[in-house]
Amino acid sequence: MNPRIPSMLRASQRALEMWGVIVAFVILFAVSTFNQGFDFLNPENFRALLNSNAPVGILAVGMTLVIISAGIDLSVGSMVVLAAAIGMTTMNSLIDSGTSELNAVLLGGAVTILAGTVAGTFNGVLVVFGRIAPFIATLGGLAAFRSMSLAIADAGEIRSQSATIFSALGRGGVPIPGLLNAAGKPLTLSYSTVIFFVIAIIAQWFLSRSRFGRQLVAVGANETAARYAGISVSWVRLRVYSIMGLLAGIAALVQSSRMNSVSTSQLGLGSELDAIAAVVIGGTTLRGGFGRVWGTVVGVLILGMITNILTISGVSPYWQGAVKGAVIVLAVLVQRSSRE
Repeated sequence: MNPRIPSMLRASQRALEMWGVIVAFVILFAVSTFNQGFDFLNPENFRALLNSNAPVGILAVGMTLVIISAGIDLSVGSMVVLAAAIGMTTMNSLIDSGTSELNAVLLGGAVTILAGTVAGTFNGVLVVFGRIAPFIATLGGLAAFRSMSLAIADAGEIRSQSATIFSALGRGGVPIPGLLNAAGKPLTLSYSTVIFFVIAIIAQWFLSRSRFGRQLVAVGANETAARYAGISVSWVRLRVYSIMGLLAGIAALVQSSRMNSVSTSQLGLGSELDAIAAVVIGGTTLRGGFGRVWGTVVGVLILGMITNILTISGVSPYWQGAVKGAVIVLAVLVQRSSRE
């Protein structure tokens, strides 16, 4: 055997590990363009694609940090609906009591984010101090948080009593210079998309440039070595679950404002699958110790295009979950082969 072949194979595996998500994105982009032509390349289509996937993207950013720490959070979808239910109930109560709409929306939004943060911190406490495996602790949260939200609304829907301000957050956006929609008005980038990109940029910076980011990678790669290096493993893990809860609260605020209501049985349902799929597709290893937020952002876009292709192709929505599950398994297999 040529002695250069093993080294070439290793180089190819490293390239696949680093840039495979970009290659997958380019291929799917080409397939979508071929199938839909100008309809897919229309800026309004990209806006809709980003807007519909921004909440999952926010969750996926937090999930990236959790998985890098060698953890997992199966409760993010339930955290979203619980935070949204508590926040909207608070907002409606304030409006009923005579509080101005603006103040009620601001306080309700703050409560939504706080509720998500508390739920995430609770998960972290169970994992760190209760010494419960993250899979089990967050599986319990998946059931408990959803149940609590159902109890708040008697398994029904909570409708916003805000006349205009709350829904403006979900439906408004930032105008994109030089682009017009079909009606001839300026095309806007929704607030949820802007929030998603801002969060992703900040998270990538913290992961690659900050002390906490380096500690997070060290804990996920080798917990024992991290302890010997003087890193407070418990503090790092607690913080990352709190951050996950914070981002779940932000995603809850974004989703509930877009619909101007909270369906306690449907909101956030299956979001944990989408978030984990985006993270794994983006190249973050489920074993911990390695990951990148920018890869997760591309993974979110890939998932969005897959859903778009399946919908255009007439595939039943009941089969789309099976496709996402297959994508997760395939991505894990690719990761494993690139490390062997």
